[in-house]
Amino acid sequence: MLIGKVIGSVWATRKNEDLNGCKFMIVDPYEYKNHRPAYPIIAVDQIGAGVGEMVLVVSGSSARVAVGTGRQPIDHVIVGVVDEVDLPPLPLTQWTTIKEQEDAN
Repeated sequence: MLIGKVIGSVWATRKNEDLNGCKFMIVDPYEYKNHRPAYPIIAVDQIGAGVGEMVLVVSGSSARVAVGTGRQPIDHVIVGVVDEVDLPPLPLTQWTTIKEQEDAN
């Protein structure tokens, strides 16, 4: 699992049949102690997350199971909106996404 910030959405009118009805969001993973993917990910949104929200994302076989039959070609699924992270000594306000780091430079 990972925690990230929803930074946008993706619309695909032509796609694999198993993806019909799926809402796609762009998630920028948060960095924690220099550990993070090198780029934003595309995740199927199962809960109605919005741009700017911090979300919990599952990947791999857990993602496919979260969506339904487990047959869908899905790598990441948003399964929760994060209300709070209790992780001393790094306050939530100090977590940064890739985009936030680029904007700061």
